Amino acid sequence: MNQGEVKSAPRSIKRLVRWLWIAFGTFVVLCSVLFCFIAWGWIGYMPEVDELENPNYKFASEILSSDGKTLGTWSLSKENRVYVGYKDMSHSLIDALIATEDVRFEEHSGIDIRALGRAIVKRGIFLQKNAGGGSTITQQLSKQLYSPGAGNFMERLFQKPIEWVIAVKLERYYTKEELLTMYFNKYDFGNNAVGIKTAANTYFSKDPADLTIEEAATLVGMCKNSSLFNPVRRRELVEQRRNVVLDQMRKADYITEEERDSLMQIPLRLKFHRVDHKEGLATYFREYLRIIMTAKEPHREDYASWQTQKFYEDSLAWENNPLYGWCSKNRKKDGTSYNIYTDGLKIYTTIDSHMQQYAEEAVEEHVGHYLQPLFFKEKRGKSTAPFTNQLTREQVKDIMMRSVRQSERYNTMRNAGYSESDILKAFKTPEQMSVFTWHGVKDTVMTPMDSIKYYKFFLRAGFMSMDPTSGAVKAYVGGPNYAFFQYDMAEVGRRQVGSTIKPFLYALAMENGFTPCDVTRNVPQTLITAAGESWTPRNTSSKRYGEMVTLKWGLANSNNWISAYLMSRLNASSLVRLIHRFGVKNRNIVASPSLCLGPCEISVGEMVSAYTAFVNNGLRCEPMLVTKIEDNEGNVIATFHPQMEEVISASSASKMLTMLRAVINEGTGMRVRRYTSADVGGKTGTTQRNSDGWFVGFTPKLVTGCWVGGEDRDIHFDTMFYGQGAAMALPIWGIFMKKVFADKSLGYSESDVFPYLNNNVCGNDSIPANSPGGIDSIFSE
Repeated sequence: MNQGEVKSAPRSIKRLVRWLWIAFGTFVVLCSVLFCFIAWGWIGYMPEVDELENPNYKFASEILSSDGKTLGTWSLSKENRVYVGYKDMSHSLIDALIATEDVRFEEHSGIDIRALGRAIVKRGIFLQKNAGGGSTITQQLSKQLYSPGAGNFMERLFQKPIEWVIAVKLERYYTKEELLTMYFNKYDFGNNAVGIKTAANTYFSKDPADLTIEEAATLVGMCKNSSLFNPVRRRELVEQRRNVVLDQMRKADYITEEERDSLMQIPLRLKFHRVDHKEGLATYFREYLRIIMTAKEPHREDYASWQTQKFYEDSLAWENNPLYGWCSKNRKKDGTSYNIYTDGLKIYTTIDSHMQQYAEEAVEEHVGHYLQPLFFKEKRGKSTAPFTNQLTREQVKDIMMRSVRQSERYNTMRNAGYSESDILKAFKTPEQMSVFTWHGVKDTVMTPMDSIKYYKFFLRAGFMSMDPTSGAVKAYVGGPNYAFFQYDMAEVGRRQVGSTIKPFLYALAMENGFTPCDVTRNVPQTLITAAGESWTPRNTSSKRYGEMVTLKWGLANSNNWISAYLMSRLNASSLVRLIHRFGVKNRNIVASPSLCLGPCEISVGEMVSAYTAFVNNGLRCEPMLVTKIEDNEGNVIATFHPQMEEVISASSASKMLTMLRAVINEGTGMRVRRYTSADVGGKTGTTQRNSDGWFVGFTPKLVTGCWVGGEDRDIHFDTMFYGQGAAMALPIWGIFMKKVFADKSLGYSESDVFPYLNNNVCGNDSIPANSPGGIDSIFSE
């Protein structure tokens, strides 16, 4: 090598080094310019400061029971998250997330340079898949908040610098605790479990604060990819991922090596229940509450011509019920209406979760496991089943075709342009379907026509229990199973009430100077209607025929002739007005003599509310569903209070209380004594042909009503033995109250008594137990 060549070598190296520095400097400048352009919003999307300070979260509203249990949530389809604060999360959750996703989380300001460099070298250059990621928790949060799903690798690559800039800004506006809280509230854990509170409840039936270390590790492990690490579908894979998280917690010194080894041996145990508004406790109640809270101000043009009654009820509710249309009536700070699906409200209801559970169990035990098998047995082999044998086959066919035309399937096909013949052919074509049974969902093959008929076989029920002094609704059941029978028979549906209307008639009598001890002869009564026709009611029993009996005896034994006698002495229009004062909103009640036997249609909720007046010194209490509502920051934005109205005088209420207790102690409600010895008043009711069975009963602290019947009024027991209110509805009340009294934590006792009342106020007018009208004949209404 000559001297010239030796001198040129250092020059070449210097030139290379200079160009490398120029390239590096250019790269730094370009990166700086790039990040400035990103920060200024010139490249990609950069949220405004207000949006960074107040991310546009969509939180589900949470429905809570009076004893603090979550009954359910209302949310958009993919935004079922319920907010939870940092202090309400298990420390294990925080430790597991930091140890697994960002061990230097407390040290960096949004970007972990060491982790980023490691990821670039090991994954970018050496293509090591197990090298770990470079994204911090803050970067992952910025991705969740502001990055749309990337369609390919290059799109994702360009998203990264935007996320870095957003992460740095997030670190500027939020504390580390706030960032962790946002992360856990935002993440989608799959199976409609968005946010850590919903996830903890969905997979482990717990609140985030109550999660064990291994449960917290399971959920944090899912943060890598909740679709892949789905504990319901891939239990073994999720368990392996959980153990990786536990090992990371050991490396970060959050747990010891011994704890790690012990926790790894614990099998993955789930208490999984999918979040679904059709499942869980108080489903009918939650749906009814949702409907009334989101109701709009009623305008007549929005209702069909046949919806006059509905418009009337909604108008009354809009004016008098602060909960009805609450979302439309109230405004947020920004002036917009509240949205129960996105605003993260907490709705504190009056429902007691234990009492609700007992009510649902009582309906299932009596209707599902006792009455339903008997009904199947009675209808087996009958050509008109499940309808009464008093109908012809042609009448049954007409009813079925009417049900077909009212079905969603029929209307969908009709709107799609199918002909009538094609639609009917589809209804007669067998297909696979899952159907309801009282022992669980069953997969079967049947035609849609047969499925309509199949569901008509099932008896329905409506149930409500409420505090007579506050109006707090403690339990609410609208049917057998909301997933399959969505028509609410507690507050929405109305049915004829039969003899449960008689206390209103007797209350009118007490208001007009009658007393329980007034006597009349127990003989048939004939009244003349407004049309000039004669009307003579029948009695199901002839006990004490021709004798002088007290009004107290007449109500206790649900005697129709005594009711007709009172109607002859009172005014039918006055009775209609009093029924409306008792809270019944049905405007179609006809002022006729037969009204005393209950042909009018009333809901279970209205009947329960009406009967509170007998317990509450003549004051009727409106059902109260909610006590307060909080916003997503915990501020109380609405409170609700009892609404009462004087219906009858305290003196008349006392007389009615005496007579209604006699119904239980010596009349048609004596079957109550099979379940409890408590101080009870109430009234049974059965409508024509056993179409409806009723019982409304009350203790000093609780008024509870129940109705049982078929979907159509022509679906019923053909014998009174099982078809009357004392057999269909009263046992549900009895089973429920037996469970309530057994639960001492609820505060209801069989020793609770009404204020002193003279049980023998009218002398010995009760019927001996061994007489034709005694306990052996309590099946008569």
